[in-house]
Amino acid sequence: MMDARGTPVLPVGDSALLLRIGNEIDPDLNERALHIARELAAASLRGLRDIVVGYASVTVYFDPLAVEPAGVAEALRSHAARPLPRRATPQRQVKIPAAYGGAAGPDLADVAAFARCSEDDVIALHLSREYRVFMVGFLPGFPYMGIVDERIAMPRRDTPRLAVPAGSIGVAGQQTGIYPVQSPGGWRLIGRTDEAMFDLDRSSPSLLRAGDLVRFVRA
Repeated sequence: MMDARGTPVLPVGDSALLLRIGNEIDPDLNERALHIARELAAASLRGLRDIVVGYASVTVYFDPLAVEPAGVAEALRSHAARPLPRRATPQRQVKIPAAYGGAAGPDLADVAAFARCSEDDVIALHLSREYRVFMVGFLPGFPYMGIVDERIAMPRRDTPRLAVPAGSIGVAGQQTGIYPVQSPGGWRLIGRTDEAMFDLDRSSPSLLRAGDLVRFVRA
């Protein structure tokens, strides 16, 4: 299925449809995906169960016994065809304290070698940018952020670690992220934060949400 502008609407099983806007890590594409998701949520369409935003996609989960897939696809087409309005509310800006290197960042030396610079330079480059939260996933509260300086955009490890400590800050290509809990993972670990990225006792358990702007500061 295609929308009016040629954007593909793809089935994901029998109870979900995916609208793909692009294939790049791009803030403008992500903002459009977020806007479409917000509009769909506000429309309170019958049978919708969940709306999930990706880097440049929107996946809508629905009850196939309550609504026809064609109706959901039409809603996606309609919202995708609308112009993106000027942002009415400012993005949230969040500062995350970070300790770099040593036990907190066991891959810092490798990233420095990749970038052909010093460890201090890697830290300075990572601190120099404000990162957009493109989406939250993989683990509850794990923020996929970007875009990192290309000099430190080192690919994932060939062999993931079995246990990455909670709070670990990593880079993987253009992305940077924070592990909310101990888990396996293959990102290059350069630092760590004591911030709780996910806490069920908070009214909003995830510290960050898609669309936020994050700046790391030295702890």
